[in-house]
Amino acid sequence: MENYIEVRWHGRAQQGVVTAAKLLGESCLISGKYVQAFPEFGPERMGAPVRAYNRISSDPIRLHCQVTEPRYVLIADPTLIGVVGVTDGTPADAVFIVNTAKPAAQMREELGLKGKGARVYTLDASKISLETIGRVMPNTPLLGALAKVTDIIPLDALIANFKENYAKKFSDKVIEGNVSAMKRAFEEVKGD
Repeated sequence: MENYIEVRWHGRAQQGVVTAAKLLGESCLISGKYVQAFPEFGPERMGAPVRAYNRISSDPIRLHCQVTEPRYVLIADPTLIGVVGVTDGTPADAVFIVNTAKPAAQMREELGLKGKGARVYTLDASKISLETIGRVMPNTPLLGALAKVTDIIPLDALIANFKENYAKKFSDKVIEGNVSAMKRAFEEVKGD
């Protein structure tokens, strides 16, 4: 049986979940892993629900399809809970990271996970990004939280990859804002 780490991202268009999946994939690739990072979305309009996926392995990945049983689920927009199936296909030991100011125990109930073995973490990624980047862009804070609560990729690898691959595309101010957002999220994420 293949040994994959599978991640599913839920957000809305323009929240950066596709970019976050790409950044996670690039960071894992540089760390010597085999990776896939790909989006799924309908009509490209601001605010439309978007999903992105990662598949990560120490061995070559021969599976080429949608991620249907993710162990890790990141939710950039909590208004999608109850609208799209954010918990669909997740195993009993799934890990959920939700962009919200609400406590993890409350989100566990809203996700319908009360009494189940899944782990739920929360952070106010919108607030963090607004204060560090200057706009609501929860993707990089969610990556910082992912680095904290899992062993998929260390924070320093995410930061190094972000700086290297995005320095030509963004100003130093934007790069440093995103790095600060990842670091803050790493410190501020809380679980139940």
